[in-house]
Amino acid sequence: MSRQILRTLLGFLILTSTAFALRAADPVASEKGKLSDDKSTRWFDLRVLKVEGQAWTETKAPFDRFPAKAEKTVRAGVWGLSQHSTGLCARFETNAASIKAKWTLTSAKLEMPHMPATGVSGLDLYVRSEDGFWRWLANGRPSAQTNETTLVSTLPPLRKPSETREFLLYLPLYNGVSSVEIGLPTDAKLLKAEPYKNEDGSLRKPIVFYGTSITQGGCASRPGMVHTAILQRRLDHPVVNLGFSGNGKMEMEVVELMAEIDASCYVIDCLPNLEPKEVAERTEPLVLALRKARPKTPILLVEDRSYSDSFLVTSKRERNEYSRHALHSAHARLRGDGIEGLFYLDGDFLLGPDNEGTVDSSHPTDLGFFRQADAFEQVLRPILFGEK
Repeated sequence: MSRQILRTLLGFLILTSTAFALRAADPVASEKGKLSDDKSTRWFDLRVLKVEGQAWTETKAPFDRFPAKAEKTVRAGVWGLSQHSTGLCARFETNAASIKAKWTLTSAKLEMPHMPATGVSGLDLYVRSEDGFWRWLANGRPSAQTNETTLVSTLPPLRKPSETREFLLYLPLYNGVSSVEIGLPTDAKLLKAEPYKNEDGSLRKPIVFYGTSITQGGCASRPGMVHTAILQRRLDHPVVNLGFSGNGKMEMEVVELMAEIDASCYVIDCLPNLEPKEVAERTEPLVLALRKARPKTPILLVEDRSYSDSFLVTSKRERNEYSRHALHSAHARLRGDGIEGLFYLDGDFLLGPDNEGTVDSSHPTDLGFFRQADAFEQVLRPILFGEK
């Protein structure tokens, strides 16, 4: 049976229980919102919902990715990047016909030369459609450090007043946020979305990704297009993104923090930030530390993507070859030593075979991220669900 047919069947099953249905979701009291001056909109702090992708609650700022205690243990570069909101999102249900957003960024640098402001500093809104799948709906395009926008308006009415739609709002990839609010018409209701659950009703544990600028989302055009977000939607699964631009270096201080997370799988995707010698030195201690803390949790080791110009640039081709050899050798030694639950993803075709998947030979475009999500999905589905 093809993957598309399976997705269609899955979509039907999801539709019967989630999309436009009556659900036992947790309502948010209107008193938690603040009326606009003209009394037409009620503004809700995003934190009245569950902020997903945040593995710790004891943070220094509301939308940090690391706990406050990490400031004293990780390098300054890692700490600063942990204050970027990549991977953070919120799901909610509402019967509103329009949705507004306000957000304040921690940096006035809205964009980069090779990555647009919509990805660096913007918001991204998805809706679960009638076929059960998440579909892109709108984005918040930043023009200043503080922004207010109407994401969608005049959505078609629902079949029954008691029904709702489920939405998913992603936060910026390469900037931090000090505040995020969603605005709904005053007569609309707001509900927290139900948590991700397994077939037996137990809560799904997050997939934890540790990596580089690519894992952080460089250079997606918008927050929903990084591969970790694509996988979250495809798998209907919580994700924690620990991508740090230029700083995904298999460091034990980060690994110790990761081990605090009760994960469904740890994904280690750090090769683009490491020399082959460092890969050889650091892979085994990382795996052994995670395995000691979490004896049964699967660990997926990921090779680096091929540089798009490596077919002509010898130094880049050799960098790929030597790093992969070091990772593969470490993987073989670990397996030989009896380490179980260890998986491996080749890097040759992470971004596709045609050299069209990057902005600058290294960082994926949306096309590259989509292809990378395809490759990860083929490995993660069997790990998470036993599917083949």
